[in-house]
Amino acid sequence: MKTKPIPQHNGTEATEFILLGLTSRPELQPLLFVIFLMIYLITLTGNFGMIFLIRFTPRLQTPMYFFLTHLACVDIFYSTNISPQMLINFLSEKKTISYIGCLTQCFVFVTLLLTEYYMLGAMAYDRYMAICNPLHYTSRMSKPLCICLVTFPYIWGSMVGTMQVILTSRLSFCGPNTINHFYCADPPLLMLTCSDTYIKQTALFVSAGINLTGSLLIILISYVFIFIAIMKIRSTEGQRKAFSTCGSHLTAVTMFYGSLFCMYLRPANEKSVEQGKIISVFCIFVSPFLNPFIYSLRNKDVKQALRQVFLRKFSTKEKGSVTTIFK
Repeated sequence: MKTKPIPQHNGTEATEFILLGLTSRPELQPLLFVIFLMIYLITLTGNFGMIFLIRFTPRLQTPMYFFLTHLACVDIFYSTNISPQMLINFLSEKKTISYIGCLTQCFVFVTLLLTEYYMLGAMAYDRYMAICNPLHYTSRMSKPLCICLVTFPYIWGSMVGTMQVILTSRLSFCGPNTINHFYCADPPLLMLTCSDTYIKQTALFVSAGINLTGSLLIILISYVFIFIAIMKIRSTEGQRKAFSTCGSHLTAVTMFYGSLFCMYLRPANEKSVEQGKIISVFCIFVSPFLNPFIYSLRNKDVKQALRQVFLRKFSTKEKGSVTTIFK
């Protein structure tokens, strides 16, 4: 593999980068601003709503919803890491991001991405325990274990994110500073450096491969045992109920991992960067946007909790109007 010669200086000349965004057509910028602003606001509303609903509904105080709360938190920060800067760039002529801001965006992105990997893995393990060991579920999925299963993704994600940013910071950007993307992503950044990228590219590929396949393996193994246990249930109604408890999680996993395999397990070149823009939109915006709907519309407990909240508000308004009339 032919590599670039390593410059003799350690510093970086670039103090800021220009983000080309999704499209260079100025007439589309206002329309894209409105679309992505609506997606971002609905993402915040849906995920914050899910967090508050779980927090203040006693029947949802279970390990499954404990993990779902953290998944919603990750989705909020995951989208917020990219959306504000992107929305600003839609309406500004100078679409720039500072060097430090770019590295920070890379760090937060990798950290939250890996956190979501293993958070989905922890949720799969929780479903395995609920279906395969229902009699011991409460004792085995104890609060200390749930805290450990939630803490590990954050710590591991931040460690890998730190390593990736350190490797990026050692590269020199002494040429063009235009990033062909709507956020600071590693593949287009590597195309701008005048340093040898072999170590960084290898670390990126190995990290993506290990964490993608590792977390997905946890999910697949959990679901193999889940499906075996479900097949042993004699009643069709029992099987249907067991499958329904996993439906939301399976939908989210399929959507999330499908886009990630397309986005990361590819070499960094001009063609892959252009394709990566479309895949990144789905991964960064669509997935966090849809997750609250996936977990609420397909979940009986969440739908019942939402119904109770609306009925409580409606009855409160009725009582208030009746009191006003009699006054």
